[in-house]
Amino acid sequence: MTAAKAAGAAIEIWHNPACSVSRNTLALIRHAGIEPAIVEYLQAPPDKARLRDAIAAAGLGVRDAIRSKEPAFLASSLDDPSLTDEALLDAMIANPVLINRPFVFSPLGVRLCRPDAAVVLDILPPGDTPPGTAGGEVASEGRGNRAG
Repeated sequence: MTAAKAAGAAIEIWHNPACSVSRNTLALIRHAGIEPAIVEYLQAPPDKARLRDAIAAAGLGVRDAIRSKEPAFLASSLDDPSLTDEALLDAMIANPVLINRPFVFSPLGVRLCRPDAAVVLDILPPGDTPPGTAGGEVASEGRGNRAG
């Protein structure tokens, strides 16, 4: 078993298979020889504490981790600057489509891999950078799309 395979158990992705950036991020992890734990967060959303911790560990603010282009964002008036982080977290837990994706967790850190899937390379084990990822673009696994 390679170091990357052994580390795979410690890598988790909050994944949405309908999202090209999420698919590309998963493909980069797999091209590095790692099979991560895949959490389809729309079906199994994190609890509020885990979401708060993920955002903080990625070095983001709550507003950086919310999908402001989702119709539910405007429909719920989440663009109101007076809303607290707690109110935004509550909205994200109540409607997980508002959680930006994909979040990736590894022993080397946490990243929100948007808009560039190649951000995940920062937290993969050393020496496991997949070939052909120059510029942060990789063909989406089995779909022929580009990151974006």
